[in-house]
Amino acid sequence: MDKILLQIAAELKVRPAQVNAAVTLLDGGATVPFIARYRKEATDGLDDIQLRELEARLGYLRELEERREAVLKSIDEQGKLTPELRAAIEQAPTKQELEDLYLPFKPKRRTKGMIAREAGLEPLADKLFADPSLDPHTEAAAFVNADAGFADAFAVLDGVRDLLSERWAEDAALVGKLREWLWDEGLLKSKLAEGKDENNPDVAKFRDYFDYDEPIRTVPSHRALAVFRGRTQELLDVKLVLDEELVLGQPGLAEGRIARHLGWAHAKRPSDELIRKSVAWAWKVKLSMSLERDLFSRLREEAEKVAIKVFAENLRDLLLAAPAGKRVVMGLDPGIRTGVKVAVVSDTGKVLDTHTVYPHEPRKDWEGSIHTLGRLCATHGVNLIAIGNGTASRETDKLAGDLIKRIQQLAPGTHIEKVVVSEAGASVYSASEFASKELPDLDVSLRGAVSIARRLQDPLAELVKIDPKSIGVGQYQHDVNQSELARTLDAVVEDCVNSVGVDLNTASAPLLAQVSGLSNAVAGSIVRWREANGRFKNRQQLLDVAGLGAKTFEQAAGFLRIRDGDNPLDLSGVHPETYPVIAKISAAARRPVAELIGNSDVIRKLKPEAFADDKFGAITVKDILAELEKPGRDPRPDFKVARFNDGVEDIKDLTEGMVLEGTVSNVAQFGAFVDLGVHQDGLVHVSQLANKFVNDAREVVKTGDIVKVRVLEVDLARKRISLTMKLDAAPAPKGGAGARGDNNYRPAARHERQERGHGGARRDEAAAPSAMAAAFAKLQKR
Repeated sequence: MDKILLQIAAELKVRPAQVNAAVTLLDGGATVPFIARYRKEATDGLDDIQLRELEARLGYLRELEERREAVLKSIDEQGKLTPELRAAIEQAPTKQELEDLYLPFKPKRRTKGMIAREAGLEPLADKLFADPSLDPHTEAAAFVNADAGFADAFAVLDGVRDLLSERWAEDAALVGKLREWLWDEGLLKSKLAEGKDENNPDVAKFRDYFDYDEPIRTVPSHRALAVFRGRTQELLDVKLVLDEELVLGQPGLAEGRIARHLGWAHAKRPSDELIRKSVAWAWKVKLSMSLERDLFSRLREEAEKVAIKVFAENLRDLLLAAPAGKRVVMGLDPGIRTGVKVAVVSDTGKVLDTHTVYPHEPRKDWEGSIHTLGRLCATHGVNLIAIGNGTASRETDKLAGDLIKRIQQLAPGTHIEKVVVSEAGASVYSASEFASKELPDLDVSLRGAVSIARRLQDPLAELVKIDPKSIGVGQYQHDVNQSELARTLDAVVEDCVNSVGVDLNTASAPLLAQVSGLSNAVAGSIVRWREANGRFKNRQQLLDVAGLGAKTFEQAAGFLRIRDGDNPLDLSGVHPETYPVIAKISAAARRPVAELIGNSDVIRKLKPEAFADDKFGAITVKDILAELEKPGRDPRPDFKVARFNDGVEDIKDLTEGMVLEGTVSNVAQFGAFVDLGVHQDGLVHVSQLANKFVNDAREVVKTGDIVKVRVLEVDLARKRISLTMKLDAAPAPKGGAGARGDNNYRPAARHERQERGHGGARRDEAAAPSAMAAAFAKLQKR
């Protein structure tokens, strides 16, 4: 354990004592959000990012140690554990290097090399390799053994070849050298699989990889995953190759490296040709394919890490997107023949009304739909309209725009905004068990409209009800390690929920379940207690909830908020365990706690050191004072919306040079996708993000950002929009952007990308319901 702690401390560039404190807390059941927020004293300020990395490395290194012990035990039981081998195994820094050392001793089915060894050919192999001047056929004659399967000298020498090649293929040092050499020098090469029709739409998605090669060490994540997907679907042949020119009769580069490692060179001695064949056999039969598998696995793992990281960062941005807050919202779930599903929710998310209108084919009831929507707006005081971005989104957006114009004509000064939002995951939520319990009286189709409306009010509170993988902000999510993806995304959701805090009296069970220390069962118990006893008045009442004990209370209480409760501190992020410290602060300031909260003039004059003690040091007191100054502050940005250009509703409306405002809908390393309101995202390649070198698009933008872009190129045939954020940039050369998959923006990208959401709208006061009601009364008379 000390070895693990020291290694993690070195990797994170922190002190071993900090790592030890964090590990002790994690092993004791503390969560990362709790440690990062309320145990800064113990870890000396390790933040949530460091703690997540520490947690991941701790798991890996513990698994490594467990495997190390199993390997040592296995070799020892075989009676083959030498002091040198033990030392090498104990020093192996990775699972891969550990398995390389274990390979010669790993139980396996009988090989030709084993059969040769069992037949007693090992002394002959050692003799010929040690002295190649010996004649192999003469020496082999003494080892002929028909009963063992070696009937003549030729069979014996084949056995020697099998024995030597297998021995060299299990040489951990040699395998390690070759693996790193191939990683540095090898090329990932793909071509269209034989017999596949390149004009088939499913095959054409991989057109960029029909004749493709690139140094394996530099292949970007998105290209690697695309190639592997094509390989899995048997549409691409993929190999690891070396850029070498082979001379007939001469060993290749790989064989030459093996020979140098063995200290052997061909000198035309009697046994040299046998050794050359053994070296070639070791490479072609034993090593080339296994090393290709190893390096493909390494490439896939590294590509998956990047893809999962991008997914996690985009999810974090989406969950922490600006909430519209307490506004009455109408959600529109677009549809054509099935109609547009409508749901109006109150400023607290309660469903006020639902309906279905049919403005599109086949009914074309445009006026009737506007009348119905107008009546709902007037009745409930709607001031924000959320439109799902699925099928018929553009047509429904036009309907909402027409509705708003009519309202403003009839009631000047009335302000209603419309926002197109991602409906990714809405259908998953609609059919979920939780939706059935939450909205039992609503048809499944209408639940989606409710979700669309609520995710505009509070993205975090609504999106936690949906499996993160269904939210649609990742790429190649089905191609990556699913357990690692789930673990990472769950951690993101947990961190986001706890950074914002949760209203104990209004939060749903799925939202409560993401709070530090709370399980699904305990979250359900909290909701049942609330239904039976009414709202919580203070945090201490949590201890009355079945299944919620002192340990859980410690982990969760600081992240749960109570509005208008018995204690004003319960609305803040101050942990109940530190309430005695606040009592001391209140006494020193000679003001009651209620007057201290938000009083910056008083709080900033207080010195944290004056209130520190053995239990809560100056770091904790400083955090307490910061929370008192701005209690329950929301880390999310203010709500605003991109203003789409009038008359720009379709990709055909775009022209080169046009400057537009849009919302960043997704971010990858190679660039950012921007929603312009034309229902086809444009791509700002990483080279067009700023007037400087940008390595990763997230250095400049994040999901949900509102940006100004200029159109560089529009490809109507392939539905590609090339954009720049360098507004003074020159037009892109035809075919320049996206060449050979450099940005992965190919026709297939529409299938590979997930549905994308859009930003919110400006925070404005709601129009009075009475004004809208009067306006629609006039409309009805007309």
